[in-house]
Amino acid sequence: MPFPLTDGGSIAMYDVAAGLIRAGHRVTLLALNTPKHYQPADALAHLGPNLRLVRVDIDTRLSPVKALRNLVGSRLPYNVERFISQEAKARLMALLQEEQYDIVQMEGTFVAWYVGYWMESNGRGVPLLPPVVLRAHNVEYTIWEMLAGRAGNPLKKWYLSHLAKRLKDFEHEALHRFDAVAAITEADQQRLRQLGCPEPVVFVPAGVNLSRFQLDASIKPKPRTLFLIGSLNWLPNQEGLDWFLTKVWPKAHELYPELELHLAGKDMPARFQELQLPNVVVHGFVESAATFMQQYEVMLVPLLSGGGMRIKIIEGMALGKCILSTTIGAEGIHVRDEHDIILRDTPAAWVEAIGRYYHGQLPADLIGQEAARTIATLYDNRRVVESFLDLYSVVQQRRVETA
Repeated sequence: MPFPLTDGGSIAMYDVAAGLIRAGHRVTLLALNTPKHYQPADALAHLGPNLRLVRVDIDTRLSPVKALRNLVGSRLPYNVERFISQEAKARLMALLQEEQYDIVQMEGTFVAWYVGYWMESNGRGVPLLPPVVLRAHNVEYTIWEMLAGRAGNPLKKWYLSHLAKRLKDFEHEALHRFDAVAAITEADQQRLRQLGCPEPVVFVPAGVNLSRFQLDASIKPKPRTLFLIGSLNWLPNQEGLDWFLTKVWPKAHELYPELELHLAGKDMPARFQELQLPNVVVHGFVESAATFMQQYEVMLVPLLSGGGMRIKIIEGMALGKCILSTTIGAEGIHVRDEHDIILRDTPAAWVEAIGRYYHGQLPADLIGQEAARTIATLYDNRRVVESFLDLYSVVQQRRVETA
């Protein structure tokens, strides 16, 4: 379910669907209604009559018993198996029988399993069903490889490595079954090609609906403040925050005692909620990310593992925030260090950059202004929707030529 707009995946899906509707198209959204994003039938009614929402309830919560059963009795990665629903499979085919669609788009690797059923129903190559496009939010196996590489516990390292291999095998097999794949970053575009994904493999970034991120003139950011906001049920975000709190913050607090750190995010684990550190304020879930971002000065993105595109960086830049990120955190976003973002990768370099900000030696306001210009120029959601429409035209033309 691409709602509420509280994490990057939901925002990316919602903005494309909403953008297609605003451009005059009709969209049917078959959504897995998970506990994490459970929504009522009228959740997207505000998008108007050209959006038809079809929900299928599915329990995707992590289960140690199911994970163990998967480990010994299945070839599928557990991450994928959690999203398999026989009801969703049946509903997909019922929709295709009810109406003629121009394109079917699947959002993310974890629902790519359904393309196997698609091909079986399609007679493996007989063009009876519309073309199907995958929007790859990440190349998933690379994330788990990075997490495994830094895992200290040998058993955890083995499990994460095993999961990464299963994901790589699954992605390699599933990606060949799509008519086209849209990578969310240019780096992921190259990774997908290295996996042998057949063309077209195109780069279509995530965008931002700029109307959702208008500055509130009544909000003045508090001086000498850092902030972090993100979905803290995602392991790379947890890993990055742990790194910052242990490797960067102690030295930064020692050197710059008036500095404050503000933490916000959904599904925050207890070890973060219960932090008792001087000058660290834990907000937990906040209703408005845009309001929260405007209350503080410098945004932190301490990611060590990941792929795809960090939507929160796009949103922060749209609001004119100066962002301090690792290189991998900003991967796939067209930014320049010291121009519209600050990029650092070691604890010492992070402490140095924070010190420059603290002492007024970092032009945070100017960097934030350039960030806002970058987003308005390159990442307006209307451009993203136009890119998808161009891709759909290419795929449909190829279908005509091969029919």
